[in-house]
Amino acid sequence: MFKLEKLGGIAAFSLALIYISAFVFYFTILDFPASEDIQQKLNFLRENHWLLSLFNLIGYVIFGIILAQLTLAIHQRLQHSSANLSRFASVFGFIWVTLVIAAGMIANIGLNKVTSLSIEQPELAMTIWTTVNVIIEGIGGGNEIVGGIWVLAISIAGISGRELNRSLSYFGLFVGAAGIATIYPDELFTEVFGLSQIFWFVWIGIWLLNASDNK
Repeated sequence: MFKLEKLGGIAAFSLALIYISAFVFYFTILDFPASEDIQQKLNFLRENHWLLSLFNLIGYVIFGIILAQLTLAIHQRLQHSSANLSRFASVFGFIWVTLVIAAGMIANIGLNKVTSLSIEQPELAMTIWTTVNVIIEGIGGGNEIVGGIWVLAISIAGISGRELNRSLSYFGLFVGAAGIATIYPDELFTEVFGLSQIFWFVWIGIWLLNASDNK
């Protein structure tokens, strides 16, 4: 258990770092054209193909792999004090892992297809890109219900079993509720969930590391 909790703490910090990188990448570095000009958008995708592919790999696929480690560590810690809720949370944790990794793979396959068609068939390329973005937003980008349920269930398990710090548990209730609220199509809820989960990941990482040190 010692090793798993330690790895879980490191995983939580890593996920927070990826989240921060995502905010920096999408809001400062990546400047996707706001113009309706299709060719301008396709040129942007071609010019930034490898950068976008790399970030899809890190922000989705690697994120999902690390998330699996954290899900295991939290389950290991909570299963003795709140077994049923811990199992319930883990189910949604692993569903989220699957969706996030799938979103990353779809994003990169879609990007490759779009850039290969962008010169000879720009209209088709843009149609594919729009479709790919809708799928990604639906399963891993703009819809955070599964992740919200995971955090919410962990927090309830923490309160029920008195395993988690009470303040962390109540903060997790807020984070989880924000994730579930993303069912409403408003970017505000997605941003609130993302920002608050950065702090939750750091806090849960500290808790796991302290738990492992106390063994």
